[in-house]
Amino acid sequence: MRVAVTGLGLVSPLGGDPAENIRNAKEGRSAIGRMNEPSLADRLDAPLGARVRFDGAAHFDPPRLRMLDRVSQFAVVAARQALQDSGIDLLAADRDRIGVFVGCGMGGSLTMDDGYRTLYGDRSDRIKPFTILAGMHNAPAAWIGIEHGLGGPNLTYSTACSSSAVAIGEAWLRVASGSLDVAMAGGSEAPLSLGSLKAWGAMHTLASIDPDDAATSCKPFSRNRSGMVLGEGAAMLVLEPWDRAVARGATIHGEMLGYGLTTDHGHITRPSVEGQVSAMRMALKSARLSPADIGAINAHGTGTQANDAVETAAIKAVFDGLAGDIPISATKAMHGHLLGATAALECALSLLAMQQAIALPTMHLLDRDPDCDLDYVANRVRTGVNVRTMLSNSFAFGGTNAVLVVGAGR
Repeated sequence: MRVAVTGLGLVSPLGGDPAENIRNAKEGRSAIGRMNEPSLADRLDAPLGARVRFDGAAHFDPPRLRMLDRVSQFAVVAARQALQDSGIDLLAADRDRIGVFVGCGMGGSLTMDDGYRTLYGDRSDRIKPFTILAGMHNAPAAWIGIEHGLGGPNLTYSTACSSSAVAIGEAWLRVASGSLDVAMAGGSEAPLSLGSLKAWGAMHTLASIDPDDAATSCKPFSRNRSGMVLGEGAAMLVLEPWDRAVARGATIHGEMLGYGLTTDHGHITRPSVEGQVSAMRMALKSARLSPADIGAINAHGTGTQANDAVETAAIKAVFDGLAGDIPISATKAMHGHLLGATAALECALSLLAMQQAIALPTMHLLDRDPDCDLDYVANRVRTGVNVRTMLSNSFAFGGTNAVLVVGAGR
């Protein structure tokens, strides 16, 4: 069964809705910057982050806001946008056949950090009563289901950086099989707490601050790349059967075509060419497409030394002589790495880029790595790119490789 994307909701460092996100991505505007609060700047070697301009108080009344970590606030607002965009009449729908599928890698990091600070730093036993409810990984999905009375499966996937690709892929399988009428699928993450940032920094995976411009600190596929920059936000997609969407006159943003899921089992953090190749090939097989059918790729493109070279080699292995002709975008250079939410954001940006016949830029690519020698759409948007199908790659710590195939739906 064909599956249409009929709703998009984005709350990301690039903007508060889909239109603002794609506009800023087209213009190559980086949302990465220094975090200047003393509580972070004085404790971090490289206080960088990609933040969302967002005030929860504008979206939730005070009693409810006290129960929502920032990760759930993002998710609920993005889901509201996506449902409104879809035009689905929930009052007339069988809400027991609407599911919620959310990827979240770190849960309520800010809430848990605050609780540990109270317990260990202040040596106080007065932990906030909603700490568990706000901090648990499945809170974002749960709150979406509660707000809209959705009685179908409510599932949270935590596979680190591929979490929301898995969520979207698993939702696609349910809708395509006919077991659900509608699925809300995506991811949310709010990892910019001191504890989280210190832990990621201890792994030596985070970028150093560019001395000329902090906004350019994430440099995927560049010779002088130094690591990734953490970001926050949420992205949600509404999926439903194509015929159902057409019958009700829905605006269709694109189509979910395929999904590949494989696992690297040699090392918990080190990516492998073989695992990434397998995931891309599995995605193509599930979509019943050949490498020649793919018009563009949104790369995982974290800006780390290991990942970018491995991903380049994997793309070459899958696409062989075609690899050099495929425009490849690494949008994390602008919005940072949203961990469990980043795949959903990149999937949405891929759909929006196909709608506008563009390839989004890989920013800050001035010093090319000779081992990363493909067409990365360096530094400026490319127009007139009439692409019908794209891959969106996500490769995670823990080894879960997830690749989505999306179509323009034209």
